[in-house]
Amino acid sequence: MLIAAIVVECAVAVVAVLGALKGRPHLYGFALTFAIYVLYDLGRLLHWNVSEGILSVLFLVASLSALVAAWGLYKEKA
Repeated sequence: MLIAAIVVECAVAVVAVLGALKGRPHLYGFALTFAIYVLYDLGRLLHWNVSEGILSVLFLVASLSALVAAWGLYKEKA
């Protein structure tokens, strides 16, 4: 199940980058968010020894990135 999640998260990150390259730069925020999710899940899969503090900072960055991206999309002209 974890491998499937990693594959889906990678796909979301790639699609977000492709969308950003087509003129929707706010999608880079979603790409960063899902790239962080991939790192976290790879760490779990490969049993990386990472402190809780680092994980907390990563999730804060991911959440802020998603918030900025969502706000940018909200403010984007239709």
